[in-house]
Amino acid sequence: MTGQSTPSRRRIIISKLFQFCRQIIGPNTSAENASASVSSEPLVITRGEHGISRKQFSPNAIKVLYRLKDGGFDAYLVGGCIRDILLGQQPKDFDVVTNATPDQVKKLFRNCRLIGRRFRLAHIVFGREIIEVATMRGHHEAPESKNQISQSSTEGQLLRDNVFGSIEEDAERRDFSINALYYSINDFSIHDYANGLAAIKAKQIELIGDPETRYREDPVRMLRAVRFATKLDMSIAPNSEKPISELASLLDNIPPARLFEEVLKLFLNGKAEANFLMLRQYGLFRALFPALDKILEANPNGLEQAFVQQMFQNTDKRINADKKVTPAFIFAALLWFPLLAITKKLQAEEQLSEYDAFAQAMNKVLSESAQHIAVPKRFTLGARDIWHIQHRLDKRAGQRAYRLTQQPRFKAAYDFLLLRVDAGETEHKELAQWWTQYLSQDINGQKDMVKNLGHQGGPKPRKRSRRRAPRKPAE
Repeated sequence: MTGQSTPSRRRIIISKLFQFCRQIIGPNTSAENASASVSSEPLVITRGEHGISRKQFSPNAIKVLYRLKDGGFDAYLVGGCIRDILLGQQPKDFDVVTNATPDQVKKLFRNCRLIGRRFRLAHIVFGREIIEVATMRGHHEAPESKNQISQSSTEGQLLRDNVFGSIEEDAERRDFSINALYYSINDFSIHDYANGLAAIKAKQIELIGDPETRYREDPVRMLRAVRFATKLDMSIAPNSEKPISELASLLDNIPPARLFEEVLKLFLNGKAEANFLMLRQYGLFRALFPALDKILEANPNGLEQAFVQQMFQNTDKRINADKKVTPAFIFAALLWFPLLAITKKLQAEEQLSEYDAFAQAMNKVLSESAQHIAVPKRFTLGARDIWHIQHRLDKRAGQRAYRLTQQPRFKAAYDFLLLRVDAGETEHKELAQWWTQYLSQDINGQKDMVKNLGHQGGPKPRKRSRRRAPRKPAE
């Protein structure tokens, strides 16, 4: 096949499919009020029409598909991997959906482990790569049996969801139309059940079904809508966007450990600043970091806003440059101003010294944050170290400066100081400049800098009182 390039050909195919979907939807349907719906007869794009090659998929994912097929089961690649390839992006994960139950999948693969309580999944392990295999989901109203268990909370949130069904039912259970795309290993065609290709063309994140019901089923979908919108440079469809602010508080019902994983996806994907601003726009940030959100609301466009936004800008730059970013630094920054507020309150109410109040405030701010996001101890310990070192950076006399640079978290703490100055804490500018110069010197230059400090870089030496000789007794 010669002529047009692959990207150009892809655009033409999607454009034609978009026009076809528009004809199906009908000219009188309002885009603002419409929700994505699933058709029992999917739009099938044949191998020659979509231009996707198996070489673009993980070889391990292809192995899983063929073994399921040889075992007598239907198997499809589904969701984000198909979406990303159509958009010209490299997928990070390859998810498989099948009509085999988790136990049947486990019998086919020796390297399989079953996980999940809300919905059972099979993880096929190939070294460091994991191919996730899910059984096609069915409707909650399906008759309960040994392998058909569904349970909802009073708010409509799904607590257990082991209801299996057909591929059409599975498509209805997908969250967004752009994720209801299935690649068949039988004939290498793409099956579009919810006009996902049209949504890609329109650059819109659109929920399948009634938005309020779907958000109530799983409030994390609101966070996913934000993440997909920024990642794919799309907007959230008006009908899917409308209930978010009203339902944001439902995130309080999500286990803190799950929210921690979602926060990492939001802030460690190279779009942290955009996600932060959109979370604030919809009131979702308040459910994740209520103490910081309250401070930001009280002082719009103030130092706190500049600090957090600058931190996310720096994080994006590092991630997009393939540099390491530790969650400890992000959480240290997000809890910094709540920490200072609690420290000030303890000093005023309990008449504590700044050091003692700061130490108590660290415990309190981490304890309060854990009620919303369960940050693992290895990251809270890192945040503590970064905070502690902020109070030691101006103690530089003698061996103090050198010893401080030997601390494992010193580089992160130094970056934290620079971030504070960049955000507008000008009173620490000279201190930041001193440390920048100090770190650029060799050992002799560092010694000279410390000598030139005099006593300003550390506590003044205590004066020793002269011991007086005892008076001689009068004779």
